[in-house]
Amino acid sequence: MATQSQINNDWVKERILVVDFGAQYAQLIARRVRENNVYSEIVPHRLSAKQISDYQPTGIIFSGGPTSVNADGAPQIDPEIYELGIPILGICYGAQLVALQCGGKVDRNEQGEYGRTEMTVSSPGLLLADLDTGAHPVWMSHFDAIVEGPEGSVVTASSANAPVAAFESLERKLYGVQFHPEVHHTPCGENLLSRFLFDVCSCSGDWIMSSVIESSVESIRQQVGEGKAICGLSGGVDSAVAAALVHKAIGDQLTCVFVDTGLMRADEGVQVVETFDRHQGIELIHVEAQDRFFKALAGVTEPEEKRKTIGELFIRIFEDAEKQVQDAAFLVQGTLYPDVIESGTKDAAKIKSHHNVGGLPDDMEFELVEPLRGLFKDEVRSLGTELGLPDEIVWRQPFPGPGLGVRIIGEITPEKVATLQAADKIVREELRNAGLEREIWQAFAVLPDIRSVGVMGDERTYGYPIIIRAVTSEDAMTADWARLPYELLETLSSRIINEVSGVNRVAYDITSKPPGTIEWE
Repeated sequence: MATQSQINNDWVKERILVVDFGAQYAQLIARRVRENNVYSEIVPHRLSAKQISDYQPTGIIFSGGPTSVNADGAPQIDPEIYELGIPILGICYGAQLVALQCGGKVDRNEQGEYGRTEMTVSSPGLLLADLDTGAHPVWMSHFDAIVEGPEGSVVTASSANAPVAAFESLERKLYGVQFHPEVHHTPCGENLLSRFLFDVCSCSGDWIMSSVIESSVESIRQQVGEGKAICGLSGGVDSAVAAALVHKAIGDQLTCVFVDTGLMRADEGVQVVETFDRHQGIELIHVEAQDRFFKALAGVTEPEEKRKTIGELFIRIFEDAEKQVQDAAFLVQGTLYPDVIESGTKDAAKIKSHHNVGGLPDDMEFELVEPLRGLFKDEVRSLGTELGLPDEIVWRQPFPGPGLGVRIIGEITPEKVATLQAADKIVREELRNAGLEREIWQAFAVLPDIRSVGVMGDERTYGYPIIIRAVTSEDAMTADWARLPYELLETLSSRIINEVSGVNRVAYDITSKPPGTIEWE
C-alpha cells in the first residue's frame, strides 16, 4: 500500500534533513526550521550517505536521542555522511555522535544536566554570534558529555558538566550544541537555528504555503493520474483541508464521502454538508451510518478496540460508497505528522493508534493519498486559509477521527452521545463568548464511566460527571492544561449541570501532556 507523504524533490529548492535518533524532539526541530520558511523533512538514521545525498539537502540536523552514544547498539550514522560537504548541526545526542565519529571524545559524567542550565560562552563563533561572552541560560538534557570536540573544531561554550557545550568547525562544516535550541526554554535557540539555516546553509527562506500548495498539487496529480479518489470527511480541520487540496489538484476526479457516525459534535453534520456541497462545489455523498456504528460498538469498552472498530467500519463504508463512484482506487486522508509519530515508529514508542494510521484494516483496497502527512496543525490551518476555506472550518477545534467515541469512557450508547454532545456544545459556546476560542488549542467535554451522588433541589441524584479538558499547545506533541478563569469554569459548571440531563457534577482536568495525552482514550 503506497502513501503520498513527502514533497517531491523536483518541487523543493531547499531542504533541511532532520535525522531522527529516537527523540520526539525531532518533530520540534523540524517545526522550528519551518518557522523560518525553510522546508524540513525527518528521516531515519539508518539511511546511507548515498541515500542522504539523493535528497539533495541544503543542510542536515542530527536530533537528540534517548541513549548513550557509547552504549552497545546505540544509534549511529553512516560516517561517509561527513564527506558529503553538507553542513551538519548536531543537537545533544547528535552533537555527541558528531564528536565521537569525527575524532572527538564523549565520556560518562559523574553528574548530568537536566533543565535550565547556565552556559558560558568563551568564543561566540558563527552560531553564537548574537551572544556576548559570559553566562547564558539554555535547556540541557544529558548525562554523557563531550570532553573533546571533533578534530579541528573550536569550542565556543561550556557548562559546569559539559566541557564542550558548543563547537564548530567551519572548514569541515560541522557544528554541535549539547543543549536544545529547539525549545523555548533556550532563549538563544531561535537565533542559533537561524544562523545555521541562513549563515551556514545559505537558505533563502522561500518555503511558504503557496509553494506547499504548488508542490502538493503536482505530487497528487502524479500519484492519482487519471484515477478517481474518494475522501472521508470527518468534520475536522484535517480532512477538510486535505479534501480542498486534493480537489484543487484533480477536480471532479474527487468525490467526498461524509459519514455521519453519530459520534460528531452537535450541529457539525449540517455545517460539513453546507461547506463542501453547497459552497465548495465538491461532489459529496452523505451517508447516514449512526445505527451501524452504534451496533458495531455495542459492548466495546477497550480504547484501542474502539479505535480499530471505528476505523475498520469507516473503510467498509467507503468500500460501499465506492460502488457509487466507479473505479475509485484512492482514499484521501487528513493524516498529520503528529498522528504518525504517536502511532509509533521504529525509533519512537507507540502512544496510541490513530484510526487513519494504525487502525486501518490490512485488506483495505484503496491506495492512500495523504497530502498533509508531513505537516503540523498550524501549517494545516494556514494551508486551509490559503485554499479559501471559511474560518469556521479552518479554526475549528481539533477533533479526533473516532469522534466522541474516544471521549466516552466505557461502552458507547446513543444516550451517552446525546449527553456528551450537549455538554460539549456548552463548552465551545462559553469559550467563544469569553474570546478564548483561538487561544485554546483544544477544549472539550469527557463523559466517564462512573456516577456520583448529588443533591439537586431536595432530591438525591445519582448522575454522571462531566470532565472538561482544555489545553494549550503548539503542535500537539506536548500540551499544557489551560489556566481558564475561575469565572468561566463556574459558568461552565452551572450551565452543564442545569442544562444537561443526567449530569450532577463537573470536574476540570489539569493534567499536562506528558504524562497524559490530550484525548482521554
